[in-house]
Amino acid sequence: MTKILAISNQKGGVGKTTTAVNLSTALGLKGKKVLLVDLDPQGNATSSSGLEKTKLKSTVYDLLINDADIKEVVKKGKYYDVVPANQHLAGAEIEMIQIKQREVLLKNQLKIIQQDYDYILLDCPPSLGLITLNGLTAATSVLIPMQCEYFALEGLTDLVNTIKKIKTNMNKEIQIEGLLRTIYDRRNTLSKEVSDQLSTYFPNKVYKTIVPRNVRVAEAPSHGLSAIQFDKHSKGSKAYLELADEIIKKEANNG
Repeated sequence: MTKILAISNQKGGVGKTTTAVNLSTALGLKGKKVLLVDLDPQGNATSSSGLEKTKLKSTVYDLLINDADIKEVVKKGKYYDVVPANQHLAGAEIEMIQIKQREVLLKNQLKIIQQDYDYILLDCPPSLGLITLNGLTAATSVLIPMQCEYFALEGLTDLVNTIKKIKTNMNKEIQIEGLLRTIYDRRNTLSKEVSDQLSTYFPNKVYKTIVPRNVRVAEAPSHGLSAIQFDKHSKGSKAYLELADEIIKKEANNG
């Protein structure tokens, strides 16, 4: 069964896109068939995957608004395939208001090709608008990247409440897959305190893997590469490879 994993947090700058791109690469390296869907108008996952945003003939916008053929929108890659995004997606939410069953547009598109993949990762924008709603409605579970800082906990409460509402009204399958601690600084006392709180409030939901603050991870997107492709031996790259192992192992145990 295909796992559709929404990578979501309405707070920006927590490593959503970095996680989406590097986890896609890591899963692909481990022999899994992976599709990465860029749902952010900034298109950072698209450019980090080596695609030129301004030269795309079709994107996720065309899937949601123009009912394009998803097989033609998917761009094939070495480690994973991509449904790309660019600035055209920015106005999509206004246009989606006019469409019936607008919250399941992405879900209906993914049904066409999901049997071709082991994992579909959805890089959601930093908001809880209609595009993110489409991602959460299509997903089987949610991976929440977060920095270990005070305000991150406040935002997490809002996201958890949103997931509960979606589970009740739109997507009975959805659950929290796990919380991923990102951009982690072991020297910071607050980081450790928040990390401990997460483990207390969300037992069995916090990944063992911790992604450290790492310069090589930050440098990779400017080269159109994942950190794993850019420098496989960096601490950040090793963390995402460990995360892929953790997710695959969990899947096997649950299966």
